[in-house]
Amino acid sequence: MINILTQLIRNKITRLFLLTIAILFLGAVGLHYFEKTPHIVDAFWWSFVTITTVGYGDIAPSTVGGRIVGVIVMVFGIGLLGMFTATIASAFVETRLKEGKGVMDVKVNDHFIICGWSYKAKEIIAELRADKKIKNKPIVIVADIPEKPLDDENTFFINGEVDADIMTKANLRGASVVMILTDESLDSYSRDAKVVLNTLTIRKLNQDVYICVEISDARNMQHGKLAGADEIIVIGELSGNLLAQAALDHGITKIITELVSNRYGNELYKVKPPESFMDMKFIDILKILKEDYNAIILAIDSGKNNKLVANPPMDYTIKTGDELVLIAQERPQLGK
Repeated sequence: MINILTQLIRNKITRLFLLTIAILFLGAVGLHYFEKTPHIVDAFWWSFVTITTVGYGDIAPSTVGGRIVGVIVMVFGIGLLGMFTATIASAFVETRLKEGKGVMDVKVNDHFIICGWSYKAKEIIAELRADKKIKNKPIVIVADIPEKPLDDENTFFINGEVDADIMTKANLRGASVVMILTDESLDSYSRDAKVVLNTLTIRKLNQDVYICVEISDARNMQHGKLAGADEIIVIGELSGNLLAQAALDHGITKIITELVSNRYGNELYKVKPPESFMDMKFIDILKILKEDYNAIILAIDSGKNNKLVANPPMDYTIKTGDELVLIAQERPQLGK
C-alpha cells in the first residue's frame, strides 16, 4: 500500500483530486446561484451525479446561467474525474507489474526465504503450504529469473543473485529461515561453491537466521558448516541411501516418502514438551502420546547437548531444552 501511495503522489494524484473537488464545488455554487435551489445540498448532489455521468435527472438547470454551469461541469468535471480514476488504476497496475518483475522491496516479517529457483523450489513451497502451522506464512523467492514463477498471494519475488542489496530487498533481517538451493545450470563443484558463498553472505548479514542448504558433494559439507549453515542436505547421498534401503528392505521407502511429505499421510514433527512432561521417563511419555494424541516419539533433540537421540532408552528422562521428534497425522498441540 505504501508503494501504491508513493506511485500516486508521483503521478500528481493530489492535484487531480483537488481540481475535481474544485469543479464539484464551483458547479454546486453556480447552480445554487442561478437556479435558486432550495438547499445547497441539492446543488452539490446535482454536481456530483453530473461529474460521475450518472445523471438521474431529478434536478436540471433551466436558466442560461445554470446551463452554462452544467456544460462546464460536464466538460471539465468528467474529464478530470476520468483522469483521476485512470491514474489510480495505472498506479495499481504498475505496482503489480513491478512486484511480478521482482524489483520492489518486500515488507513482510518472520518469513521464509528461498534462494534459487527450480522444480524443487516449487515442491518445497507446496510442502510448506501443506503444514497448517505455516500455511499462510510469507515466502520470499530470491532468484535470477525474469518474473515471479508462482501465483500465490503470500509468496513474494525478488529478482537477482544473493548479495547485500538483494537480501535487504528480501528483508533478510526479518526472516526466520533461509533455504539455499543448488544452481542446476552449473557443474557439481561450482554448484557447491556458489551455495557456500551465498551461505557466507547471508550469515554475515544475519547472525540469527536459520540457514538450510543443499549441496551436491558430501565432501563439501564441512565448507557449508564453516560458512554458517545450520542444516545441510546432501543431494546424491540422500538418494543413494534411499536406494540402498529399497534394495535391502523392499517397499520401505514408501513410508519414508510419506513421513517427509506434508501433503498426505503421517508426518514428522518436532515439538516442545509441556512442563508436565519434565523429568518423566521416555516410556511413560510414549504411552501418553499414543493414547492421547495418536503420536509416536522417534527421537529426542537434546538442546542442552546439541544431540539428536533416536529411539531413546526407556528410562531416558525429559529435561528442560529437550524437544520431541514425533510421527503424527497432524502437528499435536501438547498440553492443550
